[in-house]
Amino acid sequence: IEDGFYYDIDLGEEVIKEEDLPKIEKEMKKISKSNKLIKRIELSKQEALDMFKNDLYKQDLISRMDENEQVISAYKQDDFIDLCRGPHMNSTKDMKYFKLLKVSGAYWKGDSNNKMLQRIYGVCFETEEDLNNYLEMLEEAKKRDHKKLGRELELFMISEYGPGFPFFLPKGMILRNELENFWYKEHAKEGYQFIKTPIMLSKELWELSGHWFNYKENMYTSNIDEKEFAIKPMNCPGGMLVYKNSMHSYRDLPIRAGELGLVHRHEKSGELNGLFRVRCFTQDDAHIFCTPEQLVDEINSIIDFVADTMDIFNMKFEVELSTRPESYVGDLKNWELAEAGLKEAMDRRGMKYEINEGDGAFYGPKIDFKVKDAIGRTWQCATIQLDFNLPERFEIKYQDKDGQLKTPVMLHRVIFGSMERFHGILIEHYAGAFPTWLAPYQTAIVPIADRHADAAAEIANKIKALGIRVLLDDRSESMNYKIRENLQHKKIPYVLVVGDKEIQDKTVAIRARGRGQIGTKPLDEFISMLEEEIKTKGKKIVE
Repeated sequence: IEDGFYYDIDLGEEVIKEEDLPKIEKEMKKISKSNKLIKRIELSKQEALDMFKNDLYKQDLISRMDENEQVISAYKQDDFIDLCRGPHMNSTKDMKYFKLLKVSGAYWKGDSNNKMLQRIYGVCFETEEDLNNYLEMLEEAKKRDHKKLGRELELFMISEYGPGFPFFLPKGMILRNELENFWYKEHAKEGYQFIKTPIMLSKELWELSGHWFNYKENMYTSNIDEKEFAIKPMNCPGGMLVYKNSMHSYRDLPIRAGELGLVHRHEKSGELNGLFRVRCFTQDDAHIFCTPEQLVDEINSIIDFVADTMDIFNMKFEVELSTRPESYVGDLKNWELAEAGLKEAMDRRGMKYEINEGDGAFYGPKIDFKVKDAIGRTWQCATIQLDFNLPERFEIKYQDKDGQLKTPVMLHRVIFGSMERFHGILIEHYAGAFPTWLAPYQTAIVPIADRHADAAAEIANKIKALGIRVLLDDRSESMNYKIRENLQHKKIPYVLVVGDKEIQDKTVAIRARGRGQIGTKPLDEFISMLEEEIKTKGKKIVE
């Protein structure tokens, strides 16, 4: 798998515990040192069935293989033979630097109707340095766990009354509102219109879109007036109805319709994970309708939008192009044109990208953007997808300059992907220490003694009146304790200390998160610098 490897095991009633992993590692080290050769064996389907006749799981895998598959491979190491496509290393000595990470349960073939197996996860690297660097990254990731920081910073909660349905707390709503305001502002600059579609629509719509037949098990349904409805798992069908609400000319295109749309999908309880895997989330969707001639420019425009947005959060990204799968809808010619258009858009700008052959959606090829966070992990966020399916199903048209009715090219795209998941990513990316423009509190005011409380409150009110989020910390605690707690625990970007000298000189003594004391400045000067930092999203900072 992308982050290491796993192996599923059926040990009957015997249970592997975390404390057993070092014992297994010890045995693995012995095997590695023994330099056992690993040999590939090629088998026919019948030979494979005979070889693994006592293994129900391998019998199941082999029986599902295509009769026309010429060879089935197995790998032999001493008296141990395992079914695997490979390729493998030549010898166990090539695998010295490994670590077993955890053990968990996993249903056979991911189906809850099947038996629960035990799954051991691990990693293996070419050098000891690479292994140590990865393990250090995992330790850092634990400190940045968004579930832990979400509780400590009072950003969000999950209730037992709604598993998978997150609650955003007041401080988390400040962060969310800032992100959404940023989203709307930047989209307006890019010429997007905004729509809002209903959260529940009739079964007939989902039949028309194809979701009813392909996605029903993940949808929440209800009966209204003896008619079946479903809560939307995706925003796209509603966007199609908005397009069909009026006639369109080629002069109207491109139409860029943006929607922060709340969707619901049934996820298995064992797969829920904080804000990363939830049952309701807001997609920062946009559906773009354009002519074939406009396609490349639209794709380039989206790529620029993604790049500019991720730069705000100091995130780099890698790009993958996923092409036509074996099972697809639409004409082959359209697929070839679409894939060529996506490639042309990226080639024109000299962008490096990987090609995932056959990994596109059944309805069109796609570009995926995988962003890297502060500790080097990659996250799937932005996506651009071409769609040949919905335009045909909904029979959407525009009148071209020759008077003919034609089907527009349709693009689905997201920038953040899911607002909830992107919140989780940002919590871990920043380790909860958000840049000033996003921080729930942007500055805190700390009076040195009780006699300075009124002056501190006056400063707080002046800053608050300017729309800056401020915390007045006039608790009966020591000054140093309050400074430390606000900067380190609450992770507020700035703390202003107010005492006799500051009151007399109309100044504030400034402490900055992660930078310590940065001096004393006139209050108005600090406010101006803070406003500039917020306005520029941190390109300029208080110094």
